[in-house]
Amino acid sequence: MSVTIYLPKDAAALALGADEVAAELTRLARAAGQDLNLVRTGSRGLFWLEPMIEVATPGGRIAYGPVEASDVEGLVAAGLFEGGAHPLRLGAPAAIPFLARQTRLTFARTGIVDPASVEDYRAHGGWAGLERALELGPEGIVEEVVQSGLRGRGGAGFPTGVKWRTVAAARAPQKYIVCNADEGDSGTYADRMIMEGDPFVLIEGMVIAGIAVGASRGYVYLRSEYPHAAAAFALALDAARRAGLLGARIGGSAHDFDIELRMGAGAYVCGEETALLDSIEGKRGQVRAKPPLPAHQGLFGRPTVINNVISLASVPFILAEGAGAYRDFGMGRSRGTMPIQLAGNVRFGGLYETGFGVTLGELVDEIGGGTASGRPVRAVQVGGPLGAYFPRALFDTPFDYEAFAAAGGLIGHGGVVVFDDTVDLRAQARFAMEFCAIESCGKCTPCRIGSTRGVEVIDRIGAGDAKQITLLRDLCETMKFGSLCALGGFAPYPVLSALDHFPEDFGPEDFGAGAAGSAAAAE
Repeated sequence: MSVTIYLPKDAAALALGADEVAAELTRLARAAGQDLNLVRTGSRGLFWLEPMIEVATPGGRIAYGPVEASDVEGLVAAGLFEGGAHPLRLGAPAAIPFLARQTRLTFARTGIVDPASVEDYRAHGGWAGLERALELGPEGIVEEVVQSGLRGRGGAGFPTGVKWRTVAAARAPQKYIVCNADEGDSGTYADRMIMEGDPFVLIEGMVIAGIAVGASRGYVYLRSEYPHAAAAFALALDAARRAGLLGARIGGSAHDFDIELRMGAGAYVCGEETALLDSIEGKRGQVRAKPPLPAHQGLFGRPTVINNVISLASVPFILAEGAGAYRDFGMGRSRGTMPIQLAGNVRFGGLYETGFGVTLGELVDEIGGGTASGRPVRAVQVGGPLGAYFPRALFDTPFDYEAFAAAGGLIGHGGVVVFDDTVDLRAQARFAMEFCAIESCGKCTPCRIGSTRGVEVIDRIGAGDAKQITLLRDLCETMKFGSLCALGGFAPYPVLSALDHFPEDFGPEDFGAGAAGSAAAAE
């Protein structure tokens, strides 16, 4: 009798020895005369349990983890193939508390399906959104996405449906759908997990977007640091073409759409949408001045929808289940769910999809379990390397675009990086300026020069010159409002939040904090 075992080939699981576990499983099954169907999936996002293997039993899947190659022989002897008892046995995956508390809409299939199988994707509800989209037609699709309240998950939070409506209304012989998969923020990995674990949901979302706005061609711009995602997505593209879900007459309809995968070369600024367009066009990735907006003159000068991976991967659920089913989750103007990525010095790091509104304290203390080091949490950076640092006093902030903006931060791509009480926030502020100086495309002066001067000013503060704090705040304001794009415009967020919430790291107590501290320092 055959046994089916699911084992991730997600990059995180591979880094922890998943291939070695697969080889040992195969060897021992062969030695025992056991027919083994080993399915390589994506990860469910519980990284402290990876590699986590799941065995199909008559009562459902049974999980074991974290499994090392040296554990496999003992697992097999304990009855792994029947879901037998063992110290690494976790039980039903869906009952693991980290998963049981989540609301998985976008990541509903990640870690469950075979990412190379069109049929497995369909068996788990895939392509239902495309089928309804073909029934609704372009105008109906756009209206459904508008009504869902979906906002861009790449960081800007712009309403996705409004962007689609603008491109749909533009008149041009050629339009494009561009997917921004240049996931460069520290502590983020949601895009990678989707492309490795459920690539068809991204393909389906892009096809729906193409039908909605009248585009026949799409591009996925992927960072070169994600070779496993590139391989998994390329396999999925080929499978979708063979199934008639990409190319001419999608699904037997009158619509044509195909996707090309383009690899970036590692420049952080190419995550900015206009620099990304330049890079696809074969130019050096530099930020473009706006207007014109890409929705009017984007890729090759044509109307272009640019969305993040998660934004596009959210669309199939919205079309399949209806705008209301998505809009029912969330709070205020932040509707639906957000895949939050817990990273840094945290006990339970991983992907946690939930409706907007969960507080920062719940994420760090209850879901993340505090620090991995066991020391007190001192700061949390949200929104990538250019996100603000939050102290424990702000842990009641709900995860919501407007609430984070009111607290002086941004949710960005949903990355949450935890630091314990050994962190030096002046060093972190210096890193933000240094990072910006290295990654700046050089087109605008506030970003190119301001970031370099920022490093120098922070060094002088570290040497004991309190008056430099006023200069640093002025410099941050200039960069914030004078930079051409978010790289220079957001670099001040970690610096100002470190100054406001952790002034003791910048010098003696009489350096002061916030505006009052700045004024005192100036005197």
